[in-house]
Amino acid sequence: MLIAGKVAVIAATSRLQALSNCFSRPYCRPNHIQTVPVPVPPHDVFISHRGPDTRRNLSGLLYDHLLRLGHRPFLDYRNMKAGDKLSETIDTAIRDCKVGVVVFSPRFCESSYCLHELTLLIDYKKRVIPIFYNVKPSQLRVGDIYNGTCVSDQKELEIRFSRALEEAKNIVGLDFNSSKGYWSEFLQSASDAIIEQISQSS
Repeated sequence: MLIAGKVAVIAATSRLQALSNCFSRPYCRPNHIQTVPVPVPPHDVFISHRGPDTRRNLSGLLYDHLLRLGHRPFLDYRNMKAGDKLSETIDTAIRDCKVGVVVFSPRFCESSYCLHELTLLIDYKKRVIPIFYNVKPSQLRVGDIYNGTCVSDQKELEIRFSRALEEAKNIVGLDFNSSKGYWSEFLQSASDAIIEQISQSS
């Protein structure tokens, strides 16, 4: 009788241990729901701009307008988060986009980052829509670029940037003078032009 009782206890303990192990696994928990990451679709529009010039006006407003229309624009300070690698994130967004919008402002060409974005858009042969914001195409030129590289590399960069800039200046774009133009009308016409280019690239 004593031996039979011990066997019964051991068997019960084994069953409890097995049940405990089962519930410790995610797929055995009654209320556990396994989630599968959903891939994020690429941005269809990349907005290149010089932040201090247009972040709080044209570029930011255009981003919001396109977003409301159901598109997926990329604007660095809106889409990037702490920990993102700057060059890698920017390069990927440009590579995957359908249309590049380049907001040329009076000091756009002072930024090697802006010129790099422009050059990538041209190199990737993306559809580019230039927006000349308070500046004329003839006023845009690449100056001396210093980015810590040697002189020969610096000159090579300046040549690449200048070629991309000249190509962009020869594309029919949009002009906007903030002291004379109407914001709502311009945002609508710019969005229409961007959406048309997106549809043609699909």
